[in-house]
Amino acid sequence: MSEDKIDLLKGTLDLLVLQILSSMGPLHGYGVARRLEQTSGDELAMNEGTIYASLVRLEQRRLIKTSWGTSENNRRAKYYSLTRAGEKALTAETTNWTRLATVIGRVLATGVGGNNR
Repeated sequence: MSEDKIDLLKGTLDLLVLQILSSMGPLHGYGVARRLEQTSGDELAMNEGTIYASLVRLEQRRLIKTSWGTSENNRRAKYYSLTRAGEKALTAETTNWTRLATVIGRVLATGVGGNNR
């Protein structure tokens, strides 16, 4: 495992947060951050401030909704979950990122093992 954490491209964090909420169901901000770290194999370092900024953006875009609940340590916590619009946005953005990753991979593969001049 690398000691250097990966920097996310602008806009990717919101997509990852939507995916975490889709796969895990309602979570509080700390839970979202920890799950992102776990699923990335600790390649992504998530601080709560970064996650909360994403959650605010997603809530303002009405892609997620909030409700109050009790956390694992018996504290009151705000839980986030996907809206129907969030589910649609996740599907569209996943398709877009998959296409983009394929194209980038194709272009980068042209430079592997040879002189491309």
